[in-house]
Amino acid sequence: MSGMTSDSQLFDEHFTITASDQSKYDRVSRISATSQDSQTTFALDINTELFPCAVGEPLHMVLASTLSLDGSKDDNKGWRDVGRSGQGGEATLADLFDYVCHGKIYKFEDGDDGNIIKCYVSFGGLLLALEGPYKKLTPLRVDYIYLLIKK
Repeated sequence: MSGMTSDSQLFDEHFTITASDQSKYDRVSRISATSQDSQTTFALDINTELFPCAVGEPLHMVLASTLSLDGSKDDNKGWRDVGRSGQGGEATLADLFDYVCHGKIYKFEDGDDGNIIKCYVSFGGLLLALEGPYKKLTPLRVDYIYLLIKK
């Protein structure tokens, strides 16, 4: 993101949706996407009623440890109470994106060659599997994070 880099943004990448499967649930699709440099891929369960998307569309994805624009922690607040700029609160990173989830990174797997890792995140049952070079995914740890997406 131009002009907004901080230690709180753990991952920031542009993707193109390569597949979408809505066969299991009415309002949820499992989308697959590949980064612009073709090094990183993900599969994500996404609520298509809230965020409709289609194969071929570009997405900008950020994983962040906080929604505060200055990178300060969201301590002592519920994640839903962190901003609400539309309701008189201060602006947050969430205001810049169309789809925001809060979840937990719960598992990592090493790839066959040692240079690729896979990171698994659960957003209340909606899952993300992010796979890419170790160097790109190094900032991720087993912890709570925010997923932010926009087209």
